[in-house]
Amino acid sequence: MKQGSEDAAAPAGGPWEECFQAAVQLALRAGQIIRKALAEEKRVSTKTSAADLVTETDRLVEDLIISELRKRFPSHRFPTVAVSIGFAVRQELEFGVIHHCTEERLYTGRRGQGAFCNGQRLRVSGETELSRALVLTEIGPRRDPATLRLFLSNMERLLHGRAHGVRVIGSSTLALCHLAAGAADAYYQFGLHCWDLAAATVIVREAGGIVMDTSGGPLDLMSCRVVAAGTREMAMLIAQALQTINCGRDDEK
Repeated sequence: MKQGSEDAAAPAGGPWEECFQAAVQLALRAGQIIRKALAEEKRVSTKTSAADLVTETDRLVEDLIISELRKRFPSHRFPTVAVSIGFAVRQELEFGVIHHCTEERLYTGRRGQGAFCNGQRLRVSGETELSRALVLTEIGPRRDPATLRLFLSNMERLLHGRAHGVRVIGSSTLALCHLAAGAADAYYQFGLHCWDLAAATVIVREAGGIVMDTSGGPLDLMSCRVVAAGTREMAMLIAQALQTINCGRDDEK
């Protein structure tokens, strides 16, 4: 991957070009920080639970992104976390940038302009049959007994529904990028925050996929719950199988 090259992103143009290019460059710079830190001893503390770890590197990356965006765009506010950057105007998502630094893959999506990985166009799988579907999910930070019972029950429901497979890979953003690339067919999660979902939502949609609420209705970024799939048929099959796990809302915390 050629870092900093415009060939590694979606085509240029549009009213948010400067913002988009700034997000791409910040994602790449943040990735350099993370790669360097992987070989060093890390000090770890907790955020909401022992299962939701935040390292010193997380804070360095977040500080970098926030400080640079404030310098370049003092009148704007950007939802940011780690190396996943989403940008919205009047509640309309305009672009998303996700840099998976250890794999040296830069995922980008811009409304109406498609989704890309290292400059290669992304397309979802288009699978409609649950029996042929690879479904991805994540546990989330809550590990109390009631939440775990519901989480395992949802996996069981999908497997009883003859899903080809249900897997947890450890990263919601990476899972959604796999979906956008056609390597997986569906994704669901309760407890996914808006700052973890915004960028991936643009990328999945621009790759031809569906992102919706677990109820089957329109996506509410603040609801901390999501179903995404390559087709509406698959998304509805997943949504209909799920029991709701109440994780609150981001706009009520």
